[in-house]
Amino acid sequence: MTRRAVPNWLILLSIALFATPAAAADWVLSTIEPHIKAGQRFEFELLSVAAEPLPDVVGLRVRGDRTQAVIAAEASAPAIGARRRYSAQAPEAALGALQLELVDRSSNVLVLIVVAGTDSLQQLTVGQSEAMEPPLSENESIYFIVGSHGDTTARFQLSFKYRLFDHDLGWGREQPWLTGFYLAYTQNSIWNLSETSMPFVDTSYRPSFFWQWRRTDDKTWIDGLRLGFEHESNGKEGIDSRSINTLFLRPEWRFQFANGKTFEFAPKIYGYLDKADNPDIQEYRGYVDWRVRYGDRERILGAMARIGTSGKGSLTLDWFERTRVLGVGPVSGYFYVQYFAGYGESLLDYNVRGQAQLRIGFAIVP
Repeated sequence: MTRRAVPNWLILLSIALFATPAAAADWVLSTIEPHIKAGQRFEFELLSVAAEPLPDVVGLRVRGDRTQAVIAAEASAPAIGARRRYSAQAPEAALGALQLELVDRSSNVLVLIVVAGTDSLQQLTVGQSEAMEPPLSENESIYFIVGSHGDTTARFQLSFKYRLFDHDLGWGREQPWLTGFYLAYTQNSIWNLSETSMPFVDTSYRPSFFWQWRRTDDKTWIDGLRLGFEHESNGKEGIDSRSINTLFLRPEWRFQFANGKTFEFAPKIYGYLDKADNPDIQEYRGYVDWRVRYGDRERILGAMARIGTSGKGSLTLDWFERTRVLGVGPVSGYFYVQYFAGYGESLLDYNVRGQAQLRIGFAIVP
């Protein structure tokens, strides 16, 4: 495609705005694109004040807060009088103000602003929502709910995740796939409010380490994926001790409807590495947490089912009604109703079928 020559007045304006003049410069660097992307090619124009021949390749000395280097710039178009257009690749490590000047030639200093680039690997491994996500963020829902069927009990959960690498600096910037690694922690407790001492029935502690990927195009057949290791235990000793170690895979599919609501299917598939404290747990939990969610930010309906190899299992139903916007990331505050039926509401009673429970309270939902 033929490029249109840049008018002289635009070159002079660019020099005035983005160049630092050098005394008696014989060569003048200019650009009409003062913002460039790290690791990607950019263009500039070179003007020979003395009308000397413009070479096919020139050396550029670049200096910034994060980089100092000499790079080659190649002519990208034939010379037009005393001007010629060149292109070069911005250093991967560059960010912020970058000074450019010719090597072994008397030239001005051109200042460009470098912003973070997005290479093909980063497009595959980092979604826009992840790039905007703070290092410490929500993982699963955080809630406190109370119900009475027999004893009055409360159930509450805390859940967070921590991203190990930043997107825009250090190893994460150099290797974008590393930004998918997270440490996470979820704690779920059942608290008996009916007894005088109000004892905790059981608490489940779930630290995990996983790699997360999210789709960034319209062609990939899956919307997201988590792959990782998780430990779950109740921190007790002797006959009440319960613990499992698992490797898990959690694919995600989301389907958008015309009414603006979304249906999400995210089964968590796992294999047991260690279950010595509860060797028959697969008979009550199986190998998959079947998770679905439907709704929008105002109202969400969800369900999780476990089906053990013995045919025994459990069902959890969720209803969230938004009460406020928290203003911290993609989370909101909700009125929450939870219904549980089946085996293993707590890890301690993984093989016990308790009374069905209906509880209400409040939740923070990602």
